[in-house]
Amino acid sequence: MSRTLVLVRHGQSEWNLKNLFTGWRDVDLTEQGTAEAKAAGQRLKAKGLKFDIAFTSVLMRAEKTCAHILAELGQTGLKTVRDQALNERDYGDLSGLNKDDARAKWGEEQVHVWRRSYDVPPPGGESLKDTGARVWPYYIHTIQPHVLSGGTVLVAAHGNSLRALIMALDGLTGEEVVKMELATGVPVLYRLNADSTVASKELLEA
Repeated sequence: MSRTLVLVRHGQSEWNLKNLFTGWRDVDLTEQGTAEAKAAGQRLKAKGLKFDIAFTSVLMRAEKTCAHILAELGQTGLKTVRDQALNERDYGDLSGLNKDDARAKWGEEQVHVWRRSYDVPPPGGESLKDTGARVWPYYIHTIQPHVLSGGTVLVAAHGNSLRALIMALDGLTGEEVVKMELATGVPVLYRLNADSTVASKELLEA
């Protein structure tokens, strides 16, 4: 009974590199992002992990990260479920803007509030709390049962959708979770107890 859950934020994307708000815009991985995804797969392989099922968002950068990880593990045919419930937070009117340009338009303080508050959404977009409102039910009803039945489950998604999930798993407050940084391409390995609480957590850094 492994009850193992691995969360991986996608590798560096083209818009991470350009300092743009990405959100639901569908952008590709950079060469570095591809290398980060493959390295994540290699670190999981070194831990002797094999997955029973994988979940990812419907955005290319997460899908490709998932595919690279599974290729490194020799599991290219593994059942992979894609759902927009795992998509990145929707940045609304900020999507596609350079972060410096957004600060020039709305002011540094306002942009900081949109980026780093828990429950204040940018215009036309989602707050982290809004993101959690779609991630948490999906996790509880669709992902968690595979883990609790003894499976080893991979979730390749995004900084904010995973931040919302980690908030629930680790019991963080809204203030605590917005301060938490999640590096691209670094697997977070959870082992769960039978009652769904966390038995252990490990960051698989290079």
